[in-house]
Amino acid sequence: MPETLTITEAQVLVKKALLASNVSEANAGSVARALIAAEVDGQKGHGLSRVPSYTGQARRGKVQGHAVPDIHDVRPGLFRVDAGLGYAFPAFDLALPELEARVKSQGIAAGAIYRSHHFGVAGHHCEWLAERGMVGLVYGNSPKAMALWGGKASVLGTNPIAFGAPGRDMPLVIDMAVSTVARGKVLAARESGIAEIPGDWALDVDGNPTTNPIKALAGTMRPMGGAKGAALALMVEVMSACLAGAALGAEASSLFEADGDAPNLGQTLIAIDASALSAGSFYDRFETLATLYGETPGARLPGTRRLEARAKAARDGLIVNDKLLTDIREIAG
Repeated sequence: MPETLTITEAQVLVKKALLASNVSEANAGSVARALIAAEVDGQKGHGLSRVPSYTGQARRGKVQGHAVPDIHDVRPGLFRVDAGLGYAFPAFDLALPELEARVKSQGIAAGAIYRSHHFGVAGHHCEWLAERGMVGLVYGNSPKAMALWGGKASVLGTNPIAFGAPGRDMPLVIDMAVSTVARGKVLAARESGIAEIPGDWALDVDGNPTTNPIKALAGTMRPMGGAKGAALALMVEVMSACLAGAALGAEASSLFEADGDAPNLGQTLIAIDASALSAGSFYDRFETLATLYGETPGARLPGTRRLEARAKAARDGLIVNDKLLTDIREIAG
């Protein structure tokens, strides 16, 4: 039977599992906060389901659990962060305040993170920027999981893209993988022992639709919107892997398996001072736009469900699949 944990209990458990897997105190805290934040928002593909693969990779040295990210200045509005082949979240913890500082003086700034790993819910990073008055964009590539349009073999990742904009009441956050669904949802199904996934999520190795999560992970994800989704995946690959000087999705090792070389992924963050560029009109214009949604029956701004999920998690706790919870507790010792 599923078990309910408080947010704090879940975070303590994840941190304990990481510490037991050759991960430093600072990195374990950063990763645990990020994974539980994803779980709280209902993004289970980026939450607790990642613990077995994250810890397995740290134990095998595929991800460097004691890596310390480092910033390299490029120009006043540009910088690079070396994640040290460790987890992405400590690198983002360093990059986001750096972006804020440079935007305050320059109006716009961009940072590239390289030698990186899975970076979780892309929207969380944009939300951080939006809460501080910036329009933010985050691009990140992932290991090959989608075929080029017209092909069958995996070449591109599901390559998430996120956007955040500040608002008087709450920020607007748009976060999406360029596949029909994020590949992490398939992983979550496998880790939880779920036998079937929807038939429109993925294809098997022969290019046929499959409802089996194991066959889906061995095959390819379907791009959203057909050829347009495949083109978006290419754009994100350029904006992340190429701009960061990181591995292409076709070169990166799996984020789900413990064996192999480090994934060496890349992420690019862009932030703009919303008030400065709009001559102070941004918040009024955005409020007018948001009002159109509020006055339209059945419409809602994208990303607002995360707030409902957060309130529910704070009130009722997190419901965790018993198989997954048993696995995490075994890892934590």
